[in-house]
Amino acid sequence: MSDSADLLDIDGLLTPSEVSLRQGVRTFVEDRIKPNIAAWYERGVFPTEIVRELGGLGLLGMHLGGYGCPGRTAVDYGLAALELEAGDSGIRTFVSVQGSLAMTAIHKHGSEVQKQQWLPRMASGQVIGCFGLTEPTAGSDPSSMATFAHRAGPGPDADWILNGSKRWIGLASIADVAIIWAGTGEGIRGFVVPTNTTGFRATAIEPKLSMRASIQCDIELDDVRLPATALLPGAKGLSGPFECLNEARYGIIWGAMGAARDSYLEALSYSQERLQFGRPLAGYQLTQEKLVNMALEINKGMLLALQIGRLKEAGKLQPHQISMGKLNNCREAIKVCRDARAILGGNGITLDHSPMRHANNLESVRTYEGTDEIHTLIIGQHITGEPAFR
Repeated sequence: MSDSADLLDIDGLLTPSEVSLRQGVRTFVEDRIKPNIAAWYERGVFPTEIVRELGGLGLLGMHLGGYGCPGRTAVDYGLAALELEAGDSGIRTFVSVQGSLAMTAIHKHGSEVQKQQWLPRMASGQVIGCFGLTEPTAGSDPSSMATFAHRAGPGPDADWILNGSKRWIGLASIADVAIIWAGTGEGIRGFVVPTNTTGFRATAIEPKLSMRASIQCDIELDDVRLPATALLPGAKGLSGPFECLNEARYGIIWGAMGAARDSYLEALSYSQERLQFGRPLAGYQLTQEKLVNMALEINKGMLLALQIGRLKEAGKLQPHQISMGKLNNCREAIKVCRDARAILGGNGITLDHSPMRHANNLESVRTYEGTDEIHTLIIGQHITGEPAFR
C-alpha cells in the first residue's frame, strides 16, 4: 500500500516477489487505466484494447498452473486484484470473470482436450470467456435455474440441446466462449459453448449507473446444439460452479480494498490542499475523524485479506472465511468511498475524482458473487450449525 494508507507496515508481511508483482500491476494501472478511466466510464465502454496487455502481464488465470497459465500464488493474485480495482472495479472484474470463473471452470472441471483447446489462448488474452450461472429469476438461489440441457438422442455420444436464459453475465457480448450451467436429467452440469454457436445470443444490459467501464449481458439460449464433448466432465451439481465462485469471491476481498484505498488517498490529498475558512480541510477535527476511520478500515481489511490469502496458500481456507472477507471488505469499502466523496464536497460528484465512481461500482461488487445477506447466512450457519436460507 501507499505509505499514507499503510499504518501497520503491512508491506513488511509481504515477500520481495509479492511487492515486485504488486508494483508492476500498480504501474500498469497508473499508466494505462487511471488516465483513461473517466472517459471509459462516462461513455460506458470496456477497453478491449487492454485485454492482451493483461495477458502479457500474466494476470489472466494467474492463480492457475500449466496450459500457459502463470501459476502465481493466492496472495500474488490478491495483490493484483487490489491494484486493478484501485483503477476501476470493471477492470478487476474482467480479470475475475476471465480467470477466476471461465478459466477456473475449464481448469478444474474440463477434459484434457478442453484445457488444451482453450486455456493457453485465454491466458494470453487471445480468447475471452464468460460464465453463465445467474438467471433472471435465479440469482442468490442457483439451484432453481430454469436453463435445461437434454440429449438429442440415446447414448453418451449424443449431442446436447440447451434452452434457457442467463442474466448479468460479464463479458458475454464480447466473449468467444461461454461456460453455461444448466439442469439435466443427471443434475446441474457445465458446458463449454463457443459463442458463435447457432442459437446463442448475448445482449449488453444498458443503461447502467454502476460498472460502466464493464460489460454485463443477458444471454438467450435457443436450441443451442453442442457435441457430447462440450460437457465439463468433472463438474456435477452446484459444487462445480460454487468452486469457481469462491475463486472470484476471494479476488473481491482484495479488490474492494483497492477501491477504498484509492478513494482514501484522493480524499487525503484533496483535504490537504483545499482551503476553507482560511485553513486546509485536513486541519479540522471532523475531517481527521473521517480520514482516521477510513484508514482503520483499510488496514483491517488488508490484514483480513492477507490472512485469508495465506490460508488459501496453505490449503486451509474454508467457505465461511471467504464469506467473512467478502462481506466485511465490500461493506466497509463502500463506506470509505462515500466518506471520501463527502470530503470532496460538490467536486466529488464529477469524474475528475474517483470516490463516487468507486462507490457506484461497489454497489455491484457488493451484490454479485453473493449478496451481504447470503454471506451473512453462510457465516451464520457456520457459527450456529443451523442453515437459515429458507
